[in-house]
Amino acid sequence: MASPSSPCRLNYIPNQISNPNYVRIFDTTLRDGEQAPGAALNGQQKLDIAQNLAKLGVDIIEAGFPASSKDDFESVRVIAKEVGNEVDENGYVPVICGMARCTRGDIDKAWEALKWAKRPRILTFIATSEIHMKYKLRKTREEVLQIVKEMVSYAKSLGFVDIEFGAEDAARSEIEFLCEVLGESLKAGATTLGIADTVGNLLPTEFAEFISVIKAKTPGIDNAIVSAHCHNDLGQASSSAIMAAIAGARQLEVTINGVGERAGNASLEEVEEYTGFMVQPHKAIVGANAFVHGSGIHQDGMLKHRSTYEILSPEDIGLSRSSEPDFVLGKHSGRSGLKSRLSKLGYELDNELDDIFQRFKAAAAKKKCLSDDDIKALASNENFESQVCWSLGDVQVTCGISGLSTATVKLIGVDGTEHVASSVGKGFIDASFKAIDLIVKLPVTLLECSINSVSRGTETIASAKVVVQEENIHKSSQTSNNGVNAPCTFSGTSEGMDIIVSSILAYVSALNKVMSSSGIR
Repeated sequence: MASPSSPCRLNYIPNQISNPNYVRIFDTTLRDGEQAPGAALNGQQKLDIAQNLAKLGVDIIEAGFPASSKDDFESVRVIAKEVGNEVDENGYVPVICGMARCTRGDIDKAWEALKWAKRPRILTFIATSEIHMKYKLRKTREEVLQIVKEMVSYAKSLGFVDIEFGAEDAARSEIEFLCEVLGESLKAGATTLGIADTVGNLLPTEFAEFISVIKAKTPGIDNAIVSAHCHNDLGQASSSAIMAAIAGARQLEVTINGVGERAGNASLEEVEEYTGFMVQPHKAIVGANAFVHGSGIHQDGMLKHRSTYEILSPEDIGLSRSSEPDFVLGKHSGRSGLKSRLSKLGYELDNELDDIFQRFKAAAAKKKCLSDDDIKALASNENFESQVCWSLGDVQVTCGISGLSTATVKLIGVDGTEHVASSVGKGFIDASFKAIDLIVKLPVTLLECSINSVSRGTETIASAKVVVQEENIHKSSQTSNNGVNAPCTFSGTSEGMDIIVSSILAYVSALNKVMSSSGIR
């Protein structure tokens, strides 16, 4: 992708790119990405994703497979009408593409759904490998070749001027036959040639060589765009796509976070939550830890200059970050990281730093990472373990499709007194937390509430995490040396078979830490 005003995007010609170094981005999250098991999207979610892809500036959005279902046809049509006609202030509008098998019925459906877009494209495909032709298509080479000629010509006759022919399982196809098929598709009207490593079996260097041979042996290919569609079965999809571009491919087919069939596709790396898949923390670019530093050496370098350990910043991908680098303080952290966090919290303790650092190291040996309240307690020479001010006695919740959820919670105070409160909310967690707030009466803001399953199945263990931020709580014992009381965060975690109980226990744990830090009993 280039800047929104790039001539390569504004002066779009299907089979030509004015800048030889420009690579078009073809996002197939809404088609191939949705084929990932469990990743089905509804029409509104697809529209939302398409609108965000357009904001991101992708060149082509593959909106779906119109012939696959009435719902998919309708979602492609809506995206073509809305996103495919939204021209931004720079004159950019994305190409809207739909997939079709090499059959008249599929191609007709694609045209009816896509014709509303300013720049409609069809991707019509057929398999070209021996194993697919023999066992799946049950057709000869001659039959496949004839189908390609007829169906690409048919797509052109309907009005498509932007036609991508896709060779499914191209990477396992006999190269001479593949190049013949590609050449015939160009004669029939194809403007882009999709080269698929459908099962991800080629190494990146092998795929690059494969693209080079195709460019050398396919007649008429100089008047077309070569596109790479790579799957991640061996963990090579993104590398293969990049190597294909080096070899001359000028379109890369990707998905958000690499979602897709089996092990997925090459990654666009812009997170979306609708698929329901959690992004692993160490995921490149978009993972929660992508811009977080835990090593003392790294933290020291980042404090001196961010380029020491970051080749791009969160701002480069549309995220925001405070003026300070993001550190996790744990057993690998050093004095520089600790001093920076203390300063951020309002503590200037040069003379006492060595003593605090020794206590910090001792605490870090017991906990994976220390939160702000732990650090403030260390700075005040207090025990960083929270006191149990409240414990859960019982909880009952009612929820359903219609009506508000309700929760009744019993908490037991430090003196053994039982306190009961009920509340309604927009879900069982919201209702439960509101009932707890009626009892505890702490001015806190909920920053995070996440629930993950530790294992699979209906009897899985739920892992809950809650993060809160204190609001206007006087903490005379933790006032910093320069008199600043900076808001700090407190987290609580819990695991168990019941997600409701785990969530509540995590919330109560976080509130207990707030009270311990503030000297409240």
